[in-house]
Amino acid sequence: MTLSRRLLVLTAAVLLLGGLATGLVLRAADRADQPQQGGPTVAAGSLTLTQQDRLTFLNAAQGPHRGALASVPAGTPQAARTASELTCQRFHAAAGTGVCLRSTPGALAQDNQALIVDADLRTRRSFPLAGTPSRARVSPSGRFAAWTVFVSGESYGSAFFSTRTSILDTRDWRLEASLEEFTVLMDGREYRAADVNFWGVTFAKDDDTFYATLSTAGQTHLVKGSISRRTVTTLAKNVECPSLSPDETRIAYKKRVRAGASLWREHVMDLGTLREHPLAEKRSVDDQAAWLDDGTLAYALPAEGAPDTTDLWTAPADGSGTPRLLIPSASSPTRLG
Repeated sequence: MTLSRRLLVLTAAVLLLGGLATGLVLRAADRADQPQQGGPTVAAGSLTLTQQDRLTFLNAAQGPHRGALASVPAGTPQAARTASELTCQRFHAAAGTGVCLRSTPGALAQDNQALIVDADLRTRRSFPLAGTPSRARVSPSGRFAAWTVFVSGESYGSAFFSTRTSILDTRDWRLEASLEEFTVLMDGREYRAADVNFWGVTFAKDDDTFYATLSTAGQTHLVKGSISRRTVTTLAKNVECPSLSPDETRIAYKKRVRAGASLWREHVMDLGTLREHPLAEKRSVDDQAAWLDDGTLAYALPAEGAPDTTDLWTAPADGSGTPRLLIPSASSPTRLG
């Protein structure tokens, strides 16, 4: 075989192998962009925050709409999903206002953002985040939005972590950048410490009162706060990620059930008596539960066999019944209407 013919054959082989490799890569990418066999049906569509009797959530199902804000009918939560173009890591909405926390893997902390969106999911204003998104809440009137980020550490079970919690007034865009600037009242006295951390805000209907978790000296506390007075007052210990019931008489929260371990059990506390009871859910819940109505709580748990995905579950708030799968491959639930 002549030298020129050998070069021609070699060139053809290289082109053939290159084409084959490209085809394999494209087919792999195409498979990754498709829903898993037997998974939920997700399709792009119109989604607004003024729709009635809908559940919104962040879609965690594999496919082109992973991470998108999606919705389903509240009465048929495992129906086909309508996905928006808005993608978030955490989301919450009320009264036509939404807060979307975004974080790009590998990006600098200053590239993380909180987006305030209107009922049509159009961005009204964006704010830089000081760390990785953790919790998000909007007040019942839609006036205030709050978010918590991890400034260091990756979870509430980490040996060392710090958080920053902010509250935003969407009427005048006044931002309380850190609740650590608020006055803390503990046992009737002003309390100061370098290790104070806050997370998990939940709002009352009066556009002033809120509840949150305060951590200091190795303990967590439920605090009741006032935005106008810039104060928080401790109420009870071992309370994390509180969520105020629609009738504002109870707090749902995760309670650490084993010292030093990342094991929490979801509880409900009567604010009038501070008496508490556990939910029927006995698995460890590391989430800020959402009230779907006065008697039902929704929360995220790791999906079986998929550690990077969560499923949404519900349980009766009075501690009765049994946990029930609400929406697979989902997080950040909000009941609209």
